[in-house]
Amino acid sequence: MTEKKLINKLIEFRHELHQYPELSHNESQTQERIINFLKYLKPSKIIKNIGGYGLAYIYDSGVPGNTVMFRSDMDALPITEVNKFDYISKNQGVAHLCGHDGHIAVLCGFANLADKNPPKKGKLVLLFQPAEETGEGANLVVTDKKFAEIKPDYSFAFHNLPGFQKNSICIKNGSFASASTGIIIDLKGLSSHAAHPEDGNNPDKCIAELIYEFNKISENKNNYKDYTLITIIHIKLGEIAFGTTPGKAVIMATLRTYRNDDMQKLQSDVKSIVKKTCKKFNITYNVSFTEEFPATYNNEHTYSIVKNAIENNNFNSIELKAPFRWSEDFGHFSLISKAALFGIGSGINHPQLHNEDFDFPDEIIETGILMFNDIYKQLLF
Repeated sequence: MTEKKLINKLIEFRHELHQYPELSHNESQTQERIINFLKYLKPSKIIKNIGGYGLAYIYDSGVPGNTVMFRSDMDALPITEVNKFDYISKNQGVAHLCGHDGHIAVLCGFANLADKNPPKKGKLVLLFQPAEETGEGANLVVTDKKFAEIKPDYSFAFHNLPGFQKNSICIKNGSFASASTGIIIDLKGLSSHAAHPEDGNNPDKCIAELIYEFNKISENKNNYKDYTLITIIHIKLGEIAFGTTPGKAVIMATLRTYRNDDMQKLQSDVKSIVKKTCKKFNITYNVSFTEEFPATYNNEHTYSIVKNAIENNNFNSIELKAPFRWSEDFGHFSLISKAALFGIGSGINHPQLHNEDFDFPDEIIETGILMFNDIYKQLLF
């Protein structure tokens, strides 16, 4: 198959994936489509259902060397798409509005090249990872006992980036994307008749003070080594009953930091504030965390490898001045291997990630393949 034929086939496959998106933990048909698309390849081994519906293609040279992993995410978002093209999502309320369909296409394209030119040393792993959007998939893969067979020395991935020149490569040494976690704070006071609020204990003042204290944390930058942010995303106080004062409430927020150690401190500080404030208002409480993403950290060596790939392909390089505020669960792989996540520009005026009119630009598929292939040759040849 010529290069142009491969790219055209990948575009066609990407459009097929776009029509049949699946949410986190439900990527069974996506897995089947990938297996069918790559059915002519001859890897040393295929591992199915790792970390859920994850899929790993392994090429083992049989010669001692490093294990190098390239990863694509698989899942879509619970958003209704508004695009008008003929390959719009057929699954109501679900759409590939983050570009994971394009990430899959790139890894499949690279798989075709690697199959024709297998590693001379070490081991190559191509991982199609589920449940990235919820922050659970990478951790489920890493903690799956099947992962022992593929534990990488090096890990690489890319994300398409709207707002940057198309086909430019965005890179940064050190922290590339923020750590984040959702926090859920359940509050319990005592309901009463609305005519006699003094007979109950309304959590309203407790919520008001918590919001004030959380905002103070975000404003006081001196308590942390780098950027921190708390965003209130949901509050529920009581029920719609005009004769009753509330006895229960819940407040939810997202915590973000550029550094993992700052995240640990931020979580501890928030829990201390909740404890102190709830004691003040005699409110019982429970704190839980969800959708936890570690910071994605680019190792200095892997950063230099990505820089070499940019130069070897004469791509435009964009050095980022600060990490992205959004999170990527690829950060779990940067905790256990030398890792690098880089971005490929989707276009200056391209719709943003998670917008209802977003669509992955097919023009950057080849750029992704060339970047992966160059990194691969630097490490396993």
